Amino acid sequence: MKALVLAILLFALPAEIGKFKQVKSDGDQTQYQAANGELFTVKAVELASDAKAYEALSLAAAAARAKEAVEIGNGIGTAGFSDLGQVAFFKGREFVTVTTYKGRASSPNIIALAQALSEPIDKGDGEIPVLIKHLPNSDEAQKNAVYLNSFTTVESLVPQRPVYTAVQGTGNADAAFATVGSSKVLLVEFNTPQLATENDQRIITRIHELWNLGQPAPTAYRRVGNYSVFVFDAPDAQTANQLIDQVKYEQVVSWLGDNPNILRRAQERYVDTTLGVLVAVLKASGYAALACLGIGGLIGGLLFTYRRSQQKAVTAYSDAGGMLRLNLDEMTPDLSPRRE
Repeated sequence: MKALVLAILLFALPAEIGKFKQVKSDGDQTQYQAANGELFTVKAVELASDAKAYEALSLAAAAARAKEAVEIGNGIGTAGFSDLGQVAFFKGREFVTVTTYKGRASSPNIIALAQALSEPIDKGDGEIPVLIKHLPNSDEAQKNAVYLNSFTTVESLVPQRPVYTAVQGTGNADAAFATVGSSKVLLVEFNTPQLATENDQRIITRIHELWNLGQPAPTAYRRVGNYSVFVFDAPDAQTANQLIDQVKYEQVVSWLGDNPNILRRAQERYVDTTLGVLVAVLKASGYAALACLGIGGLIGGLLFTYRRSQQKAVTAYSDAGGMLRLNLDEMTPDLSPRRE
């Protein structure tokens, strides 16, 4: 597989990192030695973008996968993979590979060195490309996906398919190829509707040609938004179409100049803010009124209870409010049978 990687410059590696010391630097390769004497070769390049760095990682993983089973996602960097005697990862725009000296067997030190190299690197977006996440069964697919960023042709993908000749990215499209179950899925995103339409027409024509010639063709194909989705080697057309149904195109619209709706958006934000303030004031006033009524009722109830308890404690009672009353009319019987 051809590595479609544009290296901008070699990533500057430190002379010493953790328990590892740089012992030799030769062009794009740097040799580190562990405290126990183990030697490791490090290659680090800085690419044009995070997407290009992930592309380099996916292509390296595919090359290693041809020899043995490897999966992307070893927890080093933003994403990486490990195989016998090699660890590779990308983080931000940096793509780094660490290999044991002369291909010797792996050791814990190779993981420690890769982690030490990863830590100081700027994480950039800190994400894998969104296109990978739009593959069917993305959790499974991203472990073996091969990614091409701003490609011209997808014919470098393995395995090659006759229909690939109809796909022309012109440097303005991305692609992801992954195995999902027993099927293989190619997801191509064109950055403009015009390019997507032109390729869709060319792809359909090519598929009909392959049918007429009796040559291998996709089990199913469909355009989804600006995506072209291919399914190969599926057990049947129904399974292939179910995989395509899982692909959702998320359209993003951005203005190249001034947004003509900026005044309307500002007015909407002003109205929303004003209504929010009004509602907040009404709520606060309501809560304050309830609090005042509640506190007033509580104090009044306590005062009433206190007054009642005082009245019960008084033994004498008078309709004059407890004052002494003179029996001048002698209509009120004496409390004492003996008058003095």
